[in-house]
Amino acid sequence: MEDLKFGIAGFGKMGRIRAESIFDFRGAELVCIFDKNNENIDSKVNLCASFDQLLDSDLDGVFISTYVDAAADYVLRALRSGKHVFCEKPPSLTRDQLLEIKEFQLDSNLVLKYGFNHRFHYSVIEAKKLIHGGTMGNLLWMRGVYGKAGSLDFKENWRNYKEYSGGGILMDQGIHMLDLFRFFSGEEFSCKASYLDTVFWDIENEDNAFVILESESGIISSLHSTANQWKHKFLLELTFENGFINLDGILSTTGSYAPEKIIYSYRDQEDVTKGMGRPLEISSIFEVDNSWKYELQEFYNAIKGLGTVKNGTINDAFQIMSLIEDIYSSNLKR
Repeated sequence: MEDLKFGIAGFGKMGRIRAESIFDFRGAELVCIFDKNNENIDSKVNLCASFDQLLDSDLDGVFISTYVDAAADYVLRALRSGKHVFCEKPPSLTRDQLLEIKEFQLDSNLVLKYGFNHRFHYSVIEAKKLIHGGTMGNLLWMRGVYGKAGSLDFKENWRNYKEYSGGGILMDQGIHMLDLFRFFSGEEFSCKASYLDTVFWDIENEDNAFVILESESGIISSLHSTANQWKHKFLLELTFENGFINLDGILSTTGSYAPEKIIYSYRDQEDVTKGMGRPLEISSIFEVDNSWKYELQEFYNAIKGLGTVKNGTINDAFQIMSLIEDIYSSNLKR
């Protein structure tokens, strides 16, 4: 088979991660890049002077790794040019920006995938297997903490300007935890209460989001997404009728959220002779992150007709943006 030819629009942190994934992937070739600051790019591939020039190139697909304000427009333009599209999260500034894309896809054979790479981490994959096994029983509640340490120059980051990002730490990082809530429960959520504020940084967007959600069947979930944890932290606790699953830590390009662990146990494994609340726990640590590779593999397979996009669909993007808008509109801090 011929290699699939890809281009990347936006060559910041995520664009470079996608480039490395393509370079390492057998069957894929990176042909060209477009970034508004091309002069800062040291690349062996062609540099395009505009997004239109990139779309006019001989490509099978395009990776959209731009600021959020350009994402929806670039996705639609790429689809209309006949290209398959992979777009980073957040998918848009607002839910309504996705409506035209959603309508276009109804009659399109082109592949569209959005980047929610946390679904492809080994701890998440193993947790999903446990849930599908049925031994845990029904899901009762979930609690997620996603804490970023920020940085000394954090307030200068483009994500803190609403016109470029659409929102703050909820949109940047909390969106992953919201997606995992949907992924593990298989349900949609509505916001019961939220408090979003700039607690520490002198920035336009929120640096903390405290959120209470309820699913269609009544699963209560809470999220704290923060930009001033001071030590990177990822923790997702899932409690079921018969036991619990905790995902503690997650591998990243910086390694600062490591180690990545899954810890689970069952209620009936408690030793009553040693007091309540101390069941035998089973844990595993993962030392490899192949999430970027697996995302590309799913995108590649869908283009080649070897599979479909099951993670990061247009519906996933639309539903997550609907939930985020619900959270922002419910904010008690106005």
